[in-house]
Amino acid sequence: MSDIQSSLTGNGLVTDCSNNLDGLAGVVILAGGASRRMGTAKAMLTLPSGEQLLDYHVRHASKLQVPILIADNGRGFQTGLDVHLEKTNSPIIHIADYDIDSNEHDEQIKTGGALVAIESALQTLSDLNDSGISKNVQASWLLVISCDSLIPATDLWQKLQCEISLAADKKVICLKDDSHLYPLLGLYQLSIERDLKNYIDSGQRSVMQFIQPLVQAVPFSKEWQNLTNFNTPEEFKQACAALPK
Repeated sequence: MSDIQSSLTGNGLVTDCSNNLDGLAGVVILAGGASRRMGTAKAMLTLPSGEQLLDYHVRHASKLQVPILIADNGRGFQTGLDVHLEKTNSPIIHIADYDIDSNEHDEQIKTGGALVAIESALQTLSDLNDSGISKNVQASWLLVISCDSLIPATDLWQKLQCEISLAADKKVICLKDDSHLYPLLGLYQLSIERDLKNYIDSGQRSVMQFIQPLVQAVPFSKEWQNLTNFNTPEEFKQACAALPK
């Protein structure tokens, strides 16, 4: 546990708070975005260290010792860490987006999106709990990380889990800056799975609309703002420059 604790506090950007992993059921890495302005899939971007972005997120998430779900909208992205982690407490599971009935919804609704990926992750973790594969069936939170960020999973969990006891009536906890919510850098309670499924099945896709009555927003520092929300090669370059040395 000491390795995890040191990684959680090593860059000095996170709030001091007890490191309790009991509530964390799994991590989903959202890697299926269109990335039109970037010109290439963000998950496959290369950091200055030579590491691909997807490997970066998987490596940090593995320190949390929970299942790591990769939602890439069927693009088949692989990580060099697959073989090393598949038999550990951090198995890597590639998941398909939640399948929407094509007879009921138009083509726009059938396309991928963040909510269908999150719904699939929630279903997968529920199945792992039911099958007894999960090491902690009492865990109740899914950590969501999007591939437009360089915030490590360890730091994100440490920051957000501090708010769980302070926001007992909230089922989504996510980051915010002075003007924006970051719902794809957050915690989602497993208990919302049925409501999210019904929301998607009704044809709704807006993340903000779904989370609005459920969310607790957590401010983050300016240092983190420089590490996230990159959509162009220049913005990615700036985010890499902001990584702690």
